[in-house]
Amino acid sequence: MGTGRKKILVIYTGGTIGMMKTSNGYAPEKEKFHQLMEAIPELKSEEMPEWQVVDMDPLLDSSNITVREWNIIGSMIAEHYDRFDGFVVLHGTDTMAYTASALSFMLRNNRKPVILTGSQIPLCEIRNDARDNLITALMVAADDCVHEVCLYFGGKLLRGNRSIKYSADDLIAFESPNFPPLAEAGIEIRYNTGLLLPAPKGPFSLQKLQNVPIGVIKVFPGIQFELFDSIMTERLRGIVIETFGAGNIPGNGDMLLPIIRKASENGTIIIVCSQCPHGTVSLGAYETSATLKKAGAVSGYDLTTEAAVAKLYYLFSTGMKEDEIRYHMEHSLCGEISLESEER
Repeated sequence: MGTGRKKILVIYTGGTIGMMKTSNGYAPEKEKFHQLMEAIPELKSEEMPEWQVVDMDPLLDSSNITVREWNIIGSMIAEHYDRFDGFVVLHGTDTMAYTASALSFMLRNNRKPVILTGSQIPLCEIRNDARDNLITALMVAADDCVHEVCLYFGGKLLRGNRSIKYSADDLIAFESPNFPPLAEAGIEIRYNTGLLLPAPKGPFSLQKLQNVPIGVIKVFPGIQFELFDSIMTERLRGIVIETFGAGNIPGNGDMLLPIIRKASENGTIIIVCSQCPHGTVSLGAYETSATLKKAGAVSGYDLTTEAAVAKLYYLFSTGMKEDEIRYHMEHSLCGEISLESEER
């Protein structure tokens, strides 16, 4: 190092991008992946930042990523924060949106680009999407205008805590249903500068997450709410309920009222999100959602389920009291909720 170019740390956690063919199917092999990266001539161009790779040990399929790994990735960024200008996290696609959401809360007062990316086809294949995702993520990570955790995939830069995995087999695998892309990569990388978060003023710090008991319930026609009564114990700290539309539940929601009330009395935080990718929850707008509001549930507005889960982990880990957590779940901390929703 020492050429004046930006310095980017690449954190390789596993996932499809670095997998190789084996007799048992694709599996991560870090030495061969490092060799493939070194063999990409564009990565050595003067127009590219300098980069260095560190590996998470062990490398994991992203379906095996847990709160423990979020803390490891966050710690790796915090440990190297002062030495690098930006970070690229190579990650499997299945839970990338969860990790991006978690890091957006954990990296408090982050003023450097943290870009998650990966691929649907491994870099070892002749035809792949890994090369472009990797090159562009590195270029974005070296750009001074990004001060947040983002996800780059398939030509679009998305706010990390607004992203969801949209497709299991398309090369455009992610979507940001309630917030426009922060940038689009065509012939040039075109930033929507008015959407980017400003650089924070406070000192950077890492908030590690505690693995508190959190659940997700997806409402469906004919759901028997009484079946969930047994899990609403004092151990359950938070629960995300994915409802229909703007926060609606079936007409037998009266069965849910005592269950939610019991959960609230136990100190459980109940967040209502919508099963619809586009749109926002508005508790009380319809009679069928009023039950939830009366029982003490709070609105997630246009939070993704991924962001709601990560935000609950974060708020509980800060040691906030229940009323503070309920308040902050309805108000944006780092761009995860639309201001229009926040003002309702």
